[in-house]
Amino acid sequence: MIGPEGEQLGIFPTHVAIKKAEEQGFDLVEVSPTAKPPVCKMMDFGKYMYEQSKKVHAMKQHQKSGQIKEVKFRPHINEHDLETKINYVQRFLEDGNKAKISMMFRGREMIHTEVGKELLQKIIVATEGVAVLEVPPRMEGSNMTMTLAPATTQGKTGKTAGTGEKTDESGPGKS
Repeated sequence: MIGPEGEQLGIFPTHVAIKKAEEQGFDLVEVSPTAKPPVCKMMDFGKYMYEQSKKVHAMKQHQKSGQIKEVKFRPHINEHDLETKINYVQRFLEDGNKAKISMMFRGREMIHTEVGKELLQKIIVATEGVAVLEVPPRMEGSNMTMTLAPATTQGKTGKTAGTGEKTDESGPGKS
């Protein structure tokens, strides 16, 4: 049996251990049931559960959950507007979020969906180092959508190793 402060109190029969814990206003919690003899601890179980839930809540707060950010395009978009929206997509991806790209077609634009596909390919090429194509372009009603995910850090380490090799090769050449 372990006391509320973590000190060892000794080996007691179960009914005596429960009685001692109740006298001091604590609960008797079995910590290690497989040990010989089983190990129990005197503690305020409600307070313990509250602290555990607080720890879990704090862990969830510190986790960064990736969100899906949507950017909408039209088939006949000006070049500068396209670049601006591509910059938004890149910023979302660098922040660790996924980007959903929607190409909206209205009326007679539905006949020329290849224009939208070409724009989506431009976006894929422009975000090549930052993004990975997660869901390829596909039609959903009058919209064509695709999803880009942030590039993994493995690709970045590969590039770093490659630049390190170039530095090693150019170092001896300079001397």
